[in-house]
Amino acid sequence: MKLIRIYKLFFTFLLLCCNTACRKTKKDPAPVDNGVNYTISNTIFPNPERGFIRTMIVYSEGAALNVAQLSILRSQNVSMVLRVFYLDAFKSQPLSAAELSLIQGDLDKIRNAGLKAIVRFAYTDNMTGTDAPYSIIVQHLDQLKTVFETNKDVIAFVQAGLIGAWGEWHDSSNGLATTDNERLVLNKLLSVLPEGIMVQVRTPGMKQQIFNTTVPVGADIAYSNENRARVGHHNDCFLTGGTDYGTYSNVTAEKQYISNEALYVPTGGETCPPSAGYDPSCNEGRNEMKLLKWTYLNLDWYPATINAWKTSGCFDEFQTNLGYRLALVNSKTSKQAAVNSGLPVSISITNKGYAPLYNRKITYLVLKNKTTGLYYEKEMAVDLRTCKPEGTLAVNENVSLSGIPAGDYDLYLRIADRAAGLKARIEYAVRLANVDVWVEENNGMNNLKQQLKIN
Repeated sequence: MKLIRIYKLFFTFLLLCCNTACRKTKKDPAPVDNGVNYTISNTIFPNPERGFIRTMIVYSEGAALNVAQLSILRSQNVSMVLRVFYLDAFKSQPLSAAELSLIQGDLDKIRNAGLKAIVRFAYTDNMTGTDAPYSIIVQHLDQLKTVFETNKDVIAFVQAGLIGAWGEWHDSSNGLATTDNERLVLNKLLSVLPEGIMVQVRTPGMKQQIFNTTVPVGADIAYSNENRARVGHHNDCFLTGGTDYGTYSNVTAEKQYISNEALYVPTGGETCPPSAGYDPSCNEGRNEMKLLKWTYLNLDWYPATINAWKTSGCFDEFQTNLGYRLALVNSKTSKQAAVNSGLPVSISITNKGYAPLYNRKITYLVLKNKTTGLYYEKEMAVDLRTCKPEGTLAVNENVSLSGIPAGDYDLYLRIADRAAGLKARIEYAVRLANVDVWVEENNGMNNLKQQLKIN
């Protein structure tokens, strides 16, 4: 009996040891952070492809852009310029090597200054002037195809241009201001542009007639290579009252059309002298920019309207809200993870701007090792273009930690340009509109204020 009791005690001991060992080796769930909430900031700062812009024009083989002038624009919170090239000397002949060199040199300077360009080509700046025949336009666009491809990284948008005075598609001396000819010019322009670049036309009616539909671009074709999905709008007589000097035929319907389209294609332009009795007040500007989802506005015209906004106190508001203004709301993630495992990340982002992003960015989760200071970037799948004005985007991803060694890390969000030559430059990184989040290290990142221990 004594022997039997000894065996029972021995097997009981083994069972307890086994249970204890099993409990120790079982992987408990990593502790989950309760989350970090972020404070939204009203600070004014430049971000790529949005905001107030400057307009700079040049005539055939004229003076190149001024490097010193470009270099101060970012300090004025300007990240984009409209470069208008008048091809006035080439209405009956190919573009010269000097002209092509001027265009390339200007785009190089824009890139070096950390800016992006809206580009327009035209043949005359006079209502009584002449433009070029379609055959010459085709020849010039074929010559420019290489320029477009070489500089697609710094071209934010292209305005359709080419037809009529100022390239605004009216009163063509060569009979091009018809729907059929406008369709030819627009389709040719789209054919020589890299697929990712969008074109803006002068009035909503022109786009509707060219594509023979009043149905706005929607999520079904957005960001595709379909031509209609690549065409937005520019209004060069914005906030003048009524039809905005012929921009609209059916004002209410066409504004709603643009409002719907501008979730996916860009709108922008400049103001004009207002119609008699119309006041482009702060309230009017605010309502119109929100409705039409304006992403940029020219500071150089019309000066009386711009100055009135400065006097009335809404200029800074417009500077802050033109285009996209993305901000963190909150984030949650695990505090611990195993080497080469996946990290569940939940981030909520809101858009306080008038418009969405139109050009896709690369979003990285960045892990900074607290001991070594090394950065590890993991690309995320999120497309920030889907964060629409006054909306909130929920980002829920399982980010691979493959190749990241054990250690303690701080977490950041880095939003970069997709172009190989720009993605490592801070001027092209997207800053989020939060208090104490932006850091300039590692070419510009947004601090999630989350920590992770990789075991």
